[in-house]
Order: sequence, then structure tokens, then C-alpha cells
Amino acid sequence: MKFSSISLSSSANISMLASLLISISSRGGIGMPLTSAFTLQASNIAKRSVSSTVTTTATATTTATQWNLAAEGGGGGGSGGRTSNAVSDKDLLSKTTTNDGNGNGSDGKKKKKKQKQKKLETNPPKGTRDFYPEDMRQRTWLFDQWREVAKTYGFSEYDAPVLEAESLYTRKAGEEVTEQLYNFVDKGDRNVALRPEMTPSLARMVMAKKGGLGLPFKWFSIPQCWRYERMTRGRRREHYQWNMDIWGVEGVETEAELLAAMVDFFERVGLSAEDVGIKVNSRMVIGEVLSELGIPEDKFAATCVLVDKLEKVPIDAIQGDLEELGLDRSVVEKLLQVLTNKSIDAIAEVLGEESEAVLQLSQLLNLCKAYGIEEWIIFDASVVRGLAYYTGIVFEAFDRRGELRAIAGGGRYDKLLETFGGQPTPAAGFGFGDAVIIELLKERDILPSFENTGVDSVVFAMNGQEDLYESAIEIATKLRKGGQNVDIVLQNKKPKWVFKHADRIKSRHVVIIAPDEHANGEVSIKNLELGEQTTVKIDDIEEWARSH
Repeated sequence: MKFSSISLSSSANISMLASLLISISSRGGIGMPLTSAFTLQASNIAKRSVSSTVTTTATATTTATQWNLAAEGGGGGGSGGRTSNAVSDKDLLSKTTTNDGNGNGSDGKKKKKKQKQKKLETNPPKGTRDFYPEDMRQRTWLFDQWREVAKTYGFSEYDAPVLEAESLYTRKAGEEVTEQLYNFVDKGDRNVALRPEMTPSLARMVMAKKGGLGLPFKWFSIPQCWRYERMTRGRRREHYQWNMDIWGVEGVETEAELLAAMVDFFERVGLSAEDVGIKVNSRMVIGEVLSELGIPEDKFAATCVLVDKLEKVPIDAIQGDLEELGLDRSVVEKLLQVLTNKSIDAIAEVLGEESEAVLQLSQLLNLCKAYGIEEWIIFDASVVRGLAYYTGIVFEAFDRRGELRAIAGGGRYDKLLETFGGQPTPAAGFGFGDAVIIELLKERDILPSFENTGVDSVVFAMNGQEDLYESAIEIATKLRKGGQNVDIVLQNKKPKWVFKHADRIKSRHVVIIAPDEHANGEVSIKNLELGEQTTVKIDDIEEWARSH
């Protein structure tokens, strides 16, 4: 049996030919030699201006055994027939596959190109920071200053999860904070948020104890907080914040103690009252003014949020926003006139000498004099703080040169627990961000250098001898037991490299284990600060470490 030529256009899949061969094979094979001439005639369908015809002629005399199409001498479905393997002949398919020149196979489908792996983004997410070792030393230094002040004033440290229920912040935080939340629905279908501040978490912790905490108490924390806000100098989307809170004391003695602790910190890091001022006011001032002007209480919180922006946006814009809130222009003008006062006496003329707000502020200023911090304190009726949960005294530390935003702020929040379903509990506190204070210290050129890694001694064995290195380990261990921070050179390095390394990490000493000195039970120690070199007995090295 012979086949004449078979012509296929390139648009027809070569699988048609394979199907034909399989069909023949499935019948049990053909018991005779098969001679076939396959003429594949394809029209080139590539995107060319002129089509061309490609004719590939393959003429072969192939036995049925070679093609695996039939068994020798077998009849239709004979018992001696062999199963066809034509479908697995990859060579056949590779010989008959066509390409249109545009990366398309004979079936017209685009071949997949190997995708180039996207280059790793080396910058952290916008508004966040990496802390390299030198940055960590700076951060640790700042946190240590905060902790020392807190403990000096009798505060105990606490912490809470960075992830909280979203409702914790949407109940009474204020519209601005709510809009700045990093919030999402977790895999358990819960609405959660990264904490924008610590005070609501503290309130939740207090409620969890159901009155089991003894009052008063003084707690502090240094949490990382997140707010999706517009970034400016000293303002990031994540920051660390020193929080100091006192619960269980109703009087302004609480606020005075907090202000004194804040001033203590400023003085410890080298700032004076010429560098930083602390504005104080009472939410009761604006409350009494709004009451006098007939403004309903339900507009109180929104009004405070707008007034808090007086120094950040033009007064005309604030006036327009207050009018949109439903306040008459005459009321807005009177309100702004009162809030631009910088004197308690002027406020007393408006509210009266017996005003609770006036009495409260007067008492606070007297207590600040007793603490010796009165030069730091400035009365400013426009300070209300943006958070809706403040109820009484509020305060805000600022850069007197006006180059930076608020450094710290806080106030009294007696009703915060009540908004969560608890009992009203007197409380006050402040938050103090890390980014702004670092900028201020840099601006005043009083931020310490953090190049020094804190390493006291670098220990290395000369010549890379194993016995000397083992001795170096023993000596490094003795030095560490003696109270030193020690960096042992783990590789075989030349002395020149070791001394450069010691200088780079600001080590004070290099301890050299050399063959001759080691044989005498001694080591050489180079004081890099003085440029002096001495010899010390290995047996005395721990004692030497305690005195150096």
C-alpha cells in the first residue's frame, strides 16, 4: 500500500498528520512495507508585506517497524500486532512544528517569554525607617534618656500590642486620627488597625483589670505608632513615642508633675527654655466660650479639631470651616478673638474670675513655679489638641524658633474610659515623638556622636596559629568576665588590618597574642587613645579588664 503526497497549509495543525498515523496504527497495522512521500506545503502567515510559500518535501521509505505503525505480516487486528508509539515520537513533532517568525507556534499561540525577575526595592516603605547600627545606638540613647526620667519620677513601664481593634480608635479619637489609620480586615474578618497612639490601649488595659489596679498609678511606655499622614520635617508615618500617664488623681497636681518630667528631659539633653516652650490651656476655656455663645455641645469636639489647626493653616480658612460647621460668622469672630489671647487675665475678663477654667489654669501656673519651671510655661488659649477625648488641661511643647512642628503634647482625659463603657476615671498624660526631638537636637548641634560602637578591646592572634587563636578565645573570655565589651578577630588578618578595624569601630584597646609573648604567658595591649603599649600577664588579664 502506498500513499501519494499529502499537502497541508501552515494554518492546519500538524497534529492532523499525527492523528492520521495513529488511526492507521490503531487498525492493527499494515503487513507490508510502507513508502510515503510527505509534502508539507505551508504559506508563511508572518506579518510580511509579501506572502511566501514554503514547501518542505520529505521523502522516505520507511518500514512499518520503523514507524511502529504495524506488525510484520500481521493482518487486521492480528495477535502478532504491536501497539503504536507514534504519539510519543517527539522527533516527528519537532520536525513538523512550524513558526510564523513572530514567536507564534503553528497553532497561532504566542510563546511565553521568560519573565525577568523584578529587582528588589531596597528602600523601606514610604514614611518608615531602617535602623542601621549607628541609628540604633542613637535610638537606644534617646530611649535611655526617657526611661531614666520616667523612673526618676516613679513611673513603671508597660507595653501593649501594636495591632488593636479598629473600634478602639474610632470611638473617641477625633476625625483626623480616624482618617489617618492604618486599618484593614484580617483573615478572621475582623476590623483591626495599627495603633496611631497609645492612650486608648492603656484605657483598654485598665478596663481589662475591672478595678483591680490600685489607684493612683504612674505608667510609661515607648511604643511604635502608625499614622498615614502627610510627611514633613520631623513627621513620619511611623514613629516611636514616649508616653507618661498618671491615673487616679483629679487635680492639676498631675499635669504639673508631667510638665516637670518633660522639662527634666529637655534639660538632660542640653535644651533650655530659650530653645523650647510649653503652651498650656484648658479645654474648659473653649467649652465655656462656646456655651456663652450658645453653641451646642455636639459641635464641641469638631470645633476643637479646627481650632487646633490655627497655627498650621490661615485663620481665614479656619473661619470658613467653622462657618461650614454651622457657626454664625459673628460667633466665629468672637470665638477666634478669645482664642488668640495669650493672657489668663484677659480670659478672666471674658469668663469671669470664678470661671473653673481660669481657676484651674491659675493653680497650674502656681505649681509650675513651685517646680521651678515657670520660664518654660506659656499660656495660649488656642491650644486645644486635636484628640477629642481631652477634657481639661492641655499642653504642647514647641520649638521657639518655629522651625519644627510640635515636639510633644498631652492633657487630661477623665472621660476616656467612659467612652469604652467603663466608669469615668481621672487621668492625664502626654506623648513625645522621637523624630522631632532628634531633628531639634541636630538643629542645635547638641546631638551626641554615635560612631563609637562601645567595644573596649579588639583581640587577635598573630600569624593565624591555631594554638594562639585558642588562647585568644580564652583571653577574650577573661576580658568579658572582667566587664569589657570585646570583639575577637575571627579570621587570619594582618596587624595593619586589625588596627584599622579597631580604629573604625572606635575600640580603646587592641590585645595582641604574639608567639614570643604568649610563650612567656603574656599579651601585648595597645591603648589606641594614648598611643601606649604595655605587657600584661595572661593570668592577670581579667583584673586588668576591671580597671580599664
